[in-house]
Amino acid sequence: MIHWGWSGMSHDAALAVFDDDKLLFAAHSERYTRVKNEKNLCQGLIDEALTFGRPDNVHFYENTFLKKLRQVKSKQWNLLKKESPRKHMAQFGIDKYQHTTTHHRAHAAAGYFTSGFDSATILVIDSIGEFDTLSVWEGKGKRLRKRHSQGYPHSIGLWYSAMTQRLGLKPQEHEYILMGMAALGDPDKYYDIIMEDFFEEDPSNTHQLKVKFKRDLHRGCLDWRPDLNTVPDLVDVAAAVQKIYEKIFHNLLTEIYLSKLPTNLVLMGGCALNCVANSIAIQMPFISWEPHLKGTWEYSPHHIDDENTQPQPYFDNVWIMPNPGDAGSAIGAVLAHTKTHIDFTTANLGHNIEGEYPVDQIINEIIQHKITAVAAGKAEFGPRALGNRSILADPRGLYVKNRVNRIKHREEFRPFAPIILESCVAEYFNVAEDFKSPYMQYTVKCRRPDLYPAIVHYDGTSRVQTVNEKDNPEVYALLMKWYKITGCPMLLNTSLNIKGEPLVNTLEDAQRWELKYRVTVCTPTRGK
Repeated sequence: MIHWGWSGMSHDAALAVFDDDKLLFAAHSERYTRVKNEKNLCQGLIDEALTFGRPDNVHFYENTFLKKLRQVKSKQWNLLKKESPRKHMAQFGIDKYQHTTTHHRAHAAAGYFTSGFDSATILVIDSIGEFDTLSVWEGKGKRLRKRHSQGYPHSIGLWYSAMTQRLGLKPQEHEYILMGMAALGDPDKYYDIIMEDFFEEDPSNTHQLKVKFKRDLHRGCLDWRPDLNTVPDLVDVAAAVQKIYEKIFHNLLTEIYLSKLPTNLVLMGGCALNCVANSIAIQMPFISWEPHLKGTWEYSPHHIDDENTQPQPYFDNVWIMPNPGDAGSAIGAVLAHTKTHIDFTTANLGHNIEGEYPVDQIINEIIQHKITAVAAGKAEFGPRALGNRSILADPRGLYVKNRVNRIKHREEFRPFAPIILESCVAEYFNVAEDFKSPYMQYTVKCRRPDLYPAIVHYDGTSRVQTVNEKDNPEVYALLMKWYKITGCPMLLNTSLNIKGEPLVNTLEDAQRWELKYRVTVCTPTRGK
């Protein structure tokens, strides 16, 4: 039986195809329309999904009735006239009854049923679903039970997006830039001001799963402190915002830990893309708890400076689906209905550029020019390129980082990620021997930032992607050959696009990108 799940009609539309409990295909609409954060489905995406067969069931990621109620509450009258999900799908010739779930249940299902865990605690943090803005779920077997939720308008995600907009960036898109800016600023300069202006009480000193705000941030906060407008001010604000978010996140994890819920943790929702904060879940040692000091503990930095000290993590295992935002709920919409654990082994689920992965050409280009790109195999489902739609470069050069930022039209302070052999990661980064991060979801300290300046941020950390032969044999073969030739087990890896554009999807996209930006794109055809 063919199941389609989809998300969209607000931002970042996506579609997933299942054959019973096997995930066959998942892709973002933006990769086909070439419009960043495309909110609607498109014919190209539908046509590719149809190559797997017409759907027997269609699943949507939200409860449209509850969403309309929330739009009434928030006085978003213009949104009440939007077409229904069924009508939206019908324009592509798919006129099926659509099963619906709720926004946060779709997030939780996408995370839990792809995790490989028989039991888990699922923490969902985003801007807003129908009403939920934060929820905690318990997964056992095939059952998902919501244990806690916080509702609109109190939203950590809306606050973070509002502050993104206040910095002159695009909300619902540039939150990762705020996260990167934070490393340049003083996190304490505006900390107290932000806490006073936005929060009802200090969330880091509250023994509860609630974060309450003084104002509704659904429409932003552009009027907040207009005197803070210089570049130093803005980076200091970014640093304070990130620090506050990390403290809130730490508090939530501590409360979950103390609640005696399952000790496997799943993180979902758009906020699970904050890889700096995510590191708390896998690295931060548990802070001693004294019952008579209920609600108080000492917050510690989540990076361990002593390279010989390995922290004791909160949870036995942590899973973050590689597409934890709304697009990933295209998968969650189906799994919330089928309640089936699936074998999720790769994020390479999209459009396929067929042929042999061009290992030799990539290496030759990097040796000659220090930089190249690759478009081969199935496109990644998620916001991050993992080696199939990537710009790749030698991480050892002093000027490589600036060169790649110029090509991508990005700010000079923006960091890049290393892609490294899993067997070598503990030698180059301050992590445990069994550390794995195949989807670039955590930041860790680099042991020798002086040797690899292109992949180290201002705070000395790197957003690491690890590769092994089983999970990613093509990229593994590339790194092994590069390692044998150069003695370096890693490459700089960033997405094959420029700022404000979707990732390259098809062979034709890759050829156009190469002509426009004059960087060789290695493809299977040329790699033979």
